[in-house]
Amino acid sequence: MERVFQILRAPGTRRGIEYAAPTQVVLGTEPYDQEKEKENGINVSVENVNTYVVAPKAKRLDRWLDKVVEASGSEFVYFTIIIALLVWAFMGIKFGQNNDWQIIISNAQAIVNMVFDAFLMRQQLNSHDSLVVVAACLRSRSSSHKRMLRQLIVSRKYEKVEPERFKALQQTDFATELPAENLLGKISTWISAFVGHIVTVFGFWVCIFIWVGFGKYCDWSNTWQLYINSATSALMVFILAFLANIRERHTKYMTKCLESIYEVDAALEVKLRTITGDKTENMTVMVPVLKQSRIQRAIDYYADLVGTLLGIAILFGAFIIWVALGPAMHFDANWWLLIGTYAGLIGLNDGFVLRNICTVLGDYENEQFAQVTYDDEDMLAVIGVERLDEERAADNSLSCRISIWVGDICSHEMTVVLGAISIVGLLIGATAMKWSVTGQLLCNVPPSIIESFFTMILITGHNIGEANRRVDLFNVYLRRLKLVSYVDTMAKTEELEKADVIEQARSSKTSESIDEVKGE
Repeated sequence: MERVFQILRAPGTRRGIEYAAPTQVVLGTEPYDQEKEKENGINVSVENVNTYVVAPKAKRLDRWLDKVVEASGSEFVYFTIIIALLVWAFMGIKFGQNNDWQIIISNAQAIVNMVFDAFLMRQQLNSHDSLVVVAACLRSRSSSHKRMLRQLIVSRKYEKVEPERFKALQQTDFATELPAENLLGKISTWISAFVGHIVTVFGFWVCIFIWVGFGKYCDWSNTWQLYINSATSALMVFILAFLANIRERHTKYMTKCLESIYEVDAALEVKLRTITGDKTENMTVMVPVLKQSRIQRAIDYYADLVGTLLGIAILFGAFIIWVALGPAMHFDANWWLLIGTYAGLIGLNDGFVLRNICTVLGDYENEQFAQVTYDDEDMLAVIGVERLDEERAADNSLSCRISIWVGDICSHEMTVVLGAISIVGLLIGATAMKWSVTGQLLCNVPPSIIESFFTMILITGHNIGEANRRVDLFNVYLRRLKLVSYVDTMAKTEELEKADVIEQARSSKTSESIDEVKGE
């Protein structure tokens, strides 16, 4: 029984992470003796890991589900959705006045939205786990770099460097910039900025108020309600498909950036270990548990249910029950509205939860990368660089400040609670209307409008977080490039000094020989 309780309590639990960067093995230049290397504490069976690798998940079903989530963000799915929306729009010219057509298409779109909500939740959780491990890995290696640099400075083999001179260091062995996005990626980023802009969000609400203004003219009819329900459902399908695509595209781009960063970071470790002879393994970094209030714990529990195998199973279970009810309800409009009502209410809650999770996990990731910066500053202070003049992603424009303010309000845990209360209110209202078509539309239209708004705000949050993360990665990359250049420069200086000493010794020896000959 205790085992069952543990399984039930597991979703939503945020655990701390212990991670150590793979230690780069540096073997001696002399003919290598396996037994001798084992005595020196080197595991010769371990290959150096000098690039970013995503660890596969243990469960096969999890790996399969991740493949499905990845496919949902592919260009094929995205353009298929766009084509389907265009077909729907043109068919609406002929069937738009038919309420049955409006009901069927609106609820079909609601089903697609609910599936994308689940996939987006899993995307968010997977991305968070990967970024936290990346931060831990960078900090683990940074600690080793600092230790070995201190050894070189204390031994006077290397000298400290002026901050301005460090800033001017150039590195030619690696690219000076991180990989650039291709043309399609740049276009997607531009569209993302447009859709998530506060002016676009404001325009959305202007359209909603215009629709409300036509309510009296349309006698507040079901057809009038179905118009906005179809429009907002179509908008959500487009935005959710686009968001899945842009997230997947940004994830692949970030993977390329991390591969470049890990390559430089590993090269720096190899150089330092070669010079110092240091064989101490990289330390294990402890990433603390994300603190949760009781309300946030409940939100995280729900998020995990939606984005994990259990949540996907519940989602498909609901579809199966709905399909099974079809013959009994003669596949009429009420049958279609039934799944639309379920999808609308669940989608409304998902919208609140997605925005909350995006902010909470994003803030935690920012904390971890801030810690990476602090550790790097300590490392650079060893060689005399006390201050870093780096690029920052600060956007102080009015639209950005308003976007952040609106995002903070919409992502607050109490906003999620108010969203859950509103769902209860909608259910009470529909029950009072005896679940008529109008009553079911009550559970379709307001949720569709609110979720559309939250989806646009979700893109805004993604854009702000993505801009911050790109700057973080660029700064991390640049620091390591300059450190490699510093180590190479100091090594060349040391070699020149040794050559001068040898040359002076030879000259001195030659002079002594000449003096001896003269004496004879």
